Amino acid sequence: MKIPEELVGCAVRRTAFDFQVRLELVDEPEDDEPRVDAELVVETSFRLRDAEGRCHDLRPATGAALAPVLDLFGHTVTAVRLRSGSLALTFDNGAELSVWPDPAYESWWLTGHGIEPILVGPGESN
Repeated sequence: MKIPEELVGCAVRRTAFDFQVRLELVDEPEDDEPRVDAELVVETSFRLRDAEGRCHDLRPATGAALAPVLDLFGHTVTAVRLRSGSLALTFDNGAELSVWPDPAYESWWLTGHGIEPILVGPGESN
């Protein structure tokens, strides 16, 4: 599984919540087409360490409990780590979003323009 290093420099342009948590990540030069326009979809439990260092263990479809994710809006990805199906994104405000494989369900996927798609299925760790 290739590390999606293209996400470095992408800003969170949209957040959406339902039975999934979605982040639109865009790196758009001021006078050109986007270099990257990607969507990260999280379908299982994940962790967000906010800019103040507080950890939030979150799960899709939990309504207002997902409010800490809104603070990522407008912030830029500064680092990406991918190991054994676990993804961690670090942002310019110091926040970090981490999601890992689930033994029973698809945990997360990444698709879009300028990146190679990734799908982490049940129990996947390659």
